[in-house]
Amino acid sequence: MPDVGEGLTEAEILKWYVQPADTVTDGQVVCEVETAKAAVELPIPFDGTVHELLFPEGTTVDVGQVIISVDVGGGAEPAAPAAPAAAAAPAQEPVAEPVAEQAPEGRQPVLVGYGVAASSTKRRARKGAVVPGQAAAAIQGELNGHGGVATAARPLAKPPVRKLAKDLGVDLATVVPTGPDGIITREDVHKAAAPAPAAPAPAVEAPVPAPAAAPVPAPAAAVSSDARETRIPIKGVRKATAAAMVGSAFTAPHVTEFITFDITRTMKLVEELKSDKDMAGLRVNPLLLIAKAVLVAMKRNPDVNAAWDEAAQEIVLKHYVNLGIAAATPRGLIVPNIKDAHAQTLPELSKSLSELVSTAREGKTTPAAMQGGTFTITNVGVFGVDTGTPIINPGESAILAVGAIRFQPWVHKGKVKPRQVTTLALSFDHRLIDGELGSKFLADVAAILEQPKRLITWA
Repeated sequence: MPDVGEGLTEAEILKWYVQPADTVTDGQVVCEVETAKAAVELPIPFDGTVHELLFPEGTTVDVGQVIISVDVGGGAEPAAPAAPAAAAAPAQEPVAEPVAEQAPEGRQPVLVGYGVAASSTKRRARKGAVVPGQAAAAIQGELNGHGGVATAARPLAKPPVRKLAKDLGVDLATVVPTGPDGIITREDVHKAAAPAPAAPAPAVEAPVPAPAAAPVPAPAAAVSSDARETRIPIKGVRKATAAAMVGSAFTAPHVTEFITFDITRTMKLVEELKSDKDMAGLRVNPLLLIAKAVLVAMKRNPDVNAAWDEAAQEIVLKHYVNLGIAAATPRGLIVPNIKDAHAQTLPELSKSLSELVSTAREGKTTPAAMQGGTFTITNVGVFGVDTGTPIINPGESAILAVGAIRFQPWVHKGKVKPRQVTTLALSFDHRLIDGELGSKFLADVAAILEQPKRLITWA
């Protein structure tokens, strides 16, 4: 199981696209896994024949565990496990999607590639090839290949493995690596931490892990004997969301303010823009103008766009806006964001919103698309809800909930008339935003949507 980045330490195998004895080619997608961030398709970095699938679908596997072995042909031993060799896989750069024949009927590819920067996983070529029965010699040769003394080489391990070693009090310099290119795996750390560790069996010699070391498959939803209850395992996106929301709720002091106003003029502008030739072929809806109003209001109140750095005890002012849009998907709530939304024109923002929503619905959102957000909008109005008290996305300063837009009796030009009215709710981190700043920002968003010509005069 490769390290797909973002500090993730495990993933669930959702589906295998190959079976033992199937022929595979370098770059072919062999399985789909779900991390706490998104669903990811894993390509194989070998040409050969599938020797064995080591874990069934539905199993949650730690990063570094062997999940598949491939026989490269010619009567040779099964090749080194495909998945841990993330550095050799072409997944560090965007890869062309497989042709239709390579995907099951009726299914569209979710995501090809891991979204990890090449510099984070690509390693220099090393001397001393590792072959079955020669792991120890290969490791020594690899260290020598760096041009320095073996004892001076920094142990090779990915961030989750380093954290595990630190938690268990294991010195990585004393651990015998069994992963590809001399990388220390989680199994290696656990063996080093065991009171009486057995002699390590390098994965390159036997790609099939011992049965005792295999993780127990994640339990499926279980129905009680009287059918009155169903228990669903908490994992994947739902598990990550729950942890993030609890952390945010009990770390950032939340304040929520509300404002109800007449949005009739903005709704009329939406209809006018739909027939505007400059917006031809683009999706125009209230969310588009609400997003633009947020960006204009943030320009007038730049201190809203900030983050709290607990470690450095600093407030970090952001001079860019990565605008998050909360999206409900079959796998749970995710918040992808539009990078540098502040610099986009209205047509560009419309295109970005459409791509963000369609990508989320298709399950193709990448982990990178959900990182680095600075401010989030959540549209609860689409469910007929008037308002709410949203929880701030971790690492951000505030979140705006947009309520349902309804015709209501409203005083307009001295008379009670039916007008389109909505309520906005702004939750903000009181460490970053005091009541005055939060109130000014929320009032500005509403003022722009009441009189949308302010999109021009205040921009």
